[in-house]
Amino acid sequence: MRHGLGFVVLAVSFVWYLCASASAAPEATPMGLGVAKTEFGKTPDGKQVDLYTLTNAHGMKAKIITYGGIITELDAPDREGKMGDVVLGFDNLPSYLAGSPYFGALIGRVANRVAKGRFTLDGKEYKLFVNNGPNALHGGEKGFDKVIWRPEPIENVFDKDSVSLKLTYLSPSGEEGYPGNLTVHVTYTLTNENALRIDYTATTDKATPLNLTNHSYFNLGGPGSGDILGHEVMIAADKYTPVDGTMIPTGEIKAVKGTPLDFTKPTTIGARIDELKADDATANPGGYDHNYVLRGDNKERALVASVHEPKSGRTMEVYTTEPGLQFYTGNFLDGKLKGKNGVVYKKHQAFCMEADHFPDSVNHADFPSTILEPGKTYTQTTVYKFSAK
Repeated sequence: MRHGLGFVVLAVSFVWYLCASASAAPEATPMGLGVAKTEFGKTPDGKQVDLYTLTNAHGMKAKIITYGGIITELDAPDREGKMGDVVLGFDNLPSYLAGSPYFGALIGRVANRVAKGRFTLDGKEYKLFVNNGPNALHGGEKGFDKVIWRPEPIENVFDKDSVSLKLTYLSPSGEEGYPGNLTVHVTYTLTNENALRIDYTATTDKATPLNLTNHSYFNLGGPGSGDILGHEVMIAADKYTPVDGTMIPTGEIKAVKGTPLDFTKPTTIGARIDELKADDATANPGGYDHNYVLRGDNKERALVASVHEPKSGRTMEVYTTEPGLQFYTGNFLDGKLKGKNGVVYKKHQAFCMEADHFPDSVNHADFPSTILEPGKTYTQTTVYKFSAK
C-alpha cells in the first residue's frame, strides 16, 4: 500500500508540474474561436495590460490591448493574398505610455476639440483640462485612450463565424471635468467579410457631452511603405466645417466644391495638398485635418469613404452611423517616433478617418447634438472593410 500511495503522489505531482508549466508558458491562450490572449505589459502602478488577437477564417487579424482599447495591429490581404499590417503603432507598452499621438486608441468622453475647454449645460459651466493650445482635445489629460478597459471575449455576435472583444469602462462623474457617471461599452468584431466593426453604447446618470471614436492611423501599403500621398480617397461629403486658427469651428458650413477639400470623386491625397490655404484649415495646415459633413442622416450604416492604395491593391471602405468624418493626414508626425519593427514615423505616413460628431458641438446649438441624457442610450457603429484589386 505504501508503494502504491507513493506512486499516486508521484503521478499527481507530475500532472501538477505539467499544468503549472503550461500556465507559465508565454504562448497565446486560446479564448474561443479565433480569439487569443497574451500579456502586453504592466503600467507604472502595476496594472496588467493584456493583448487580444482576433482572427477570422481568412487569416485576417486585429490585435487590441486593454490599455486605451488600442488597435495595435490590423492585418489585411493585398491583391496577392499576402497579409500585411495597415496601422501605425508600437511593439511595446512603454512606447504607448511615453506619448503616443493616439495611435489606434478609443477617444472620449469627447473626441476632437472643445473651445477653451469650457461648455455650459443645464445652466452650469464646466471647465475641462486644456491640452491643445487654448482648447481641450480628445478627452483631456487622461482620456479614454489612457485608461484600462475591462475585456470580455465573445463569439458569434453578428454571425456564426464572427469573433469579438467587448471592452467596458466606467467613467466616474467629474472625471476630466465631465458630469455624470458614464458606463461605456465598445465591441470590436472581426467578420469573415474582412471587416472590423466597432459598436459603441453608453449610458449616464446625468446629462453629459459624449462623442466617441477610434483614432487609428492607416497606411494601406504598410507602415514602412512611405507616405500616403498616393492613396486614392473618396469621401461622400459635399460640405465641411471651417475652423479658426486654433482648429475650432467658426459655425459656418461650407461647400467643398472648387476647393482642395473636394474628394467626392476618387482623388489622391497628394494631388492638391499643397493648395491648402489658411481659410481651408489653419494658418499653417500642413495637410488635411478637416471635419466633413456627411450626406444624409446616417441613422443606418452608410458608405461614407473609401481609400485605395495602388501598389498593394488594398481598398478600405468606411461605413458609419455618425454625421461627421474627421480626415487627418498625419501632419504632426515628425520622424521622432520609432514604431513597430523599428519604422520611423514621418509626416504624412498615415491617414485617419475618425467617424464622430462635429468638433466643439457642445458649444454650437445648430450642430448635431452630443448631449447624452439619463435614460437614453448612446449608440454608434463604424465599420472598416478591406478588400483588394
